[in-house]
Amino acid sequence: MSPVITGYNGKAANMAKAPSVWSYVSKMPQEHFEKVYGGFPPKIRHYLGDWLENQPWEQIMAGDSFCIEMANTVISKLVEELEKVAKSCGSDKHLVIQWVENVKAIAQREPMSIIQSFKTICKGEMDTVLKQYPRLNMAFQSRQEEVMFNFRSLKTQYKVRQTELMQESLKHAMENLQFSDLSSLQNKWIVLAKESLTNLSTLQEQTIKRINIWKRQQQMAGNGAPFDDSLLPLQDRVELIFGIYNKLFAMIREVNEIGQRWVPQEFFDQINTGSGALIKSSFLVEKQPPQVLKTQTKFQANVNFMLGSRILTGVSKMPMIKASIITEKRAQELFEPSASTSEPVMDGTGEIENGRSVFEFTQATRTCGAAFKNMLLKKIKRCERKGSESVTEEKCAVLFEAKINFSGSTYIIQALSLPLVVIVHGNQDNNAKATILWDNAFSEIVRRPFYVEEKVPWRKMCSTLNMKFMSEVDTKHELSADHFWFLAQKVFGENGLSYDDLRERTVSWSQFNKEPLRERNFTFWQWFDGVVDLTKKHLKEYWSNGLIMGFVSKQYVHKLLSGEPSGTFLLRFSDSEIGGITIAHVIRGEDGSGQIQNIQPFGAKDLQILSLGDRVKDLKICTYLYKKGSKDEVFEKYYRNIGSSPNGYKRTTIVVKVVGDDPEGSQKSSSDSVPMEGIDIQQPLTSRTLSYTSPPYPSPVGSPISHISTPQHVYGHNIALPPLMQSSQYPIDPTLFPPNTRYNSSPAYPLVDSSQWTSAYGTPNFNTVDCLPRESDISELLDIINNDSHMSNASYFGQPIINDGIPMQQDSDWTN
Repeated sequence: MSPVITGYNGKAANMAKAPSVWSYVSKMPQEHFEKVYGGFPPKIRHYLGDWLENQPWEQIMAGDSFCIEMANTVISKLVEELEKVAKSCGSDKHLVIQWVENVKAIAQREPMSIIQSFKTICKGEMDTVLKQYPRLNMAFQSRQEEVMFNFRSLKTQYKVRQTELMQESLKHAMENLQFSDLSSLQNKWIVLAKESLTNLSTLQEQTIKRINIWKRQQQMAGNGAPFDDSLLPLQDRVELIFGIYNKLFAMIREVNEIGQRWVPQEFFDQINTGSGALIKSSFLVEKQPPQVLKTQTKFQANVNFMLGSRILTGVSKMPMIKASIITEKRAQELFEPSASTSEPVMDGTGEIENGRSVFEFTQATRTCGAAFKNMLLKKIKRCERKGSESVTEEKCAVLFEAKINFSGSTYIIQALSLPLVVIVHGNQDNNAKATILWDNAFSEIVRRPFYVEEKVPWRKMCSTLNMKFMSEVDTKHELSADHFWFLAQKVFGENGLSYDDLRERTVSWSQFNKEPLRERNFTFWQWFDGVVDLTKKHLKEYWSNGLIMGFVSKQYVHKLLSGEPSGTFLLRFSDSEIGGITIAHVIRGEDGSGQIQNIQPFGAKDLQILSLGDRVKDLKICTYLYKKGSKDEVFEKYYRNIGSSPNGYKRTTIVVKVVGDDPEGSQKSSSDSVPMEGIDIQQPLTSRTLSYTSPPYPSPVGSPISHISTPQHVYGHNIALPPLMQSSQYPIDPTLFPPNTRYNSSPAYPLVDSSQWTSAYGTPNFNTVDCLPRESDISELLDIINNDSHMSNASYFGQPIINDGIPMQQDSDWTN
């Protein structure tokens, strides 16, 4: 007797958060799918919606008894679905009923032909959508992985049911003394039990790989990737597999007891090994401790034991979980494949206060876990570092472990946090963040703790910088190909790089955050992180609305503005200072000759005193934002609104002026000058001050302060050496700066051939598809999980950044 497939309702579980193929097919022109559908009516396809793609058309193959049963089951569900549609489809009722009859007739003769037809339709739809929206590849593969898991779980349960039926026949033969059939029944039972265990092992491998994907996505979230942290879909999987293990163990033990103990010992070993591995894999760090951890600072973490409700129910005393901090070397020893976990870890590399907790059940969320709310790392024992490695490159981790007893066995379950860097001073924070960013971005899904490549493709670095920038600033405005080109020139120290040069270029950890940039005393990461911090705190709205050109070089700006009218300006990030934004603008003389000047960068302190919008408003020399429009039209909503004072005082305001822009102000006595910052003598061709009509606080009525003027830094052509630089307090080499000479302050950078730039913002004639991918390596692992020929063999970071209209947040919004 063949078992009936149970538990299949035609719906794929846990797919609500992954976009369906149909959600895009339904919005695209139908002519795109004429060849895909052939004679299949588009109206019928419309009524079936995403139900169609949730069926295991790909997995059902002829020749297997389960697949034949499954084909009949799926076709029956298809008929039911169409019959429900016929009741509510109005004028299309006759068409739908006709197709129901056609399906029934074909199912009687060739059910597999129906399966093949819908398999072809679903694949054709996916391929068509992916041609237009390649970023969706991972999300679609995630749905395929869900369908495959559901199919494999049904097949495993089907095999277990077959084994159970054979076992009943075996028991009946023994009870009725039918010994002639006994040997044959025993052999059949062994074959079915072995198939059940093999299918269960495959199901478990897929689940553990899916857990590893969840861990990898959690790590990528540390760099700003979208992440659904729910563990319930994975908990459903491990509970299902654990239940099947228990059922098989009970069946095998029963057969062994009623017979002559002829059941192979390998069955018991396989169940014990498999269930033990599942128990250990189900213990995870759900909420990670901070990856940059400062000593003497409290921090939190949560752990989740997904099999807790199955294993710890009814115990008299809940197990204790201990948290300890361990070195990279100790983590490697613990998580080697051959490592034994029969005893808990006794030695840590630091002392954690409040590092113990107990498991608790939360019925509302069906979870069993523990919260560590007030942990504190009192001290850290530094290990021997490798080569020139600094303390901010030394990785540690928090190890959570507990001892549990189940079914006569003792298990040491361990969960390792993501790698973290321990610091003792705030000035170590920036470099520690660089170590974590690199590890989060470029580590493999399964690795030896905490190995990461020293060199990575530049295209992956582009994706990482873009993700970090967007998440920290909280913006949807992405970095562009132009920005990446400038960043590449900066990190590699080569002004003449072309896009072709970058296709196969790699960037090293040393170039990222060990070696200072050319002619600078800071690293690439320190500079980039300064820009991110400035934008996050003071420039978010300007950046999000496209008002800041941002990551572009001076010479490129000169190229853009050289043909523009006087007063045209743009905003870019300073490449000579950490955390600065500067204004480049055009000045033209009466004869039409032009100069391009760069105002001394504004830093965080400057913008805290007076916003960027108000600074732009005050600069009369800036009238038109490049390719955007009139200054007042573009920036008006950012201008400060100064109302009347409610207490009778006269209100005051700060005004920014450029040196030389106000001849009278520049002649005021030193007693009227209140410089807000010292003059940077490393930039001898500029001077820097703020001019404002009053202090940033209200002045009493009759205050003598009416106008305080101080010079503002300017990089420009034909400007006099600032007075401070002429002071004897700062002697100047006369060979470099002869007295009474006017200077051209535009740096002598080698110019880049700009013939390829064509768009308003200088977008090059360059295909970003070839070298700026944005997908993660999770796509590749999903292929491995599926392990079927129908799955695409996506390469690591196989999909590029493409302006296809899909928000970047959707790239990995398919966790479950």
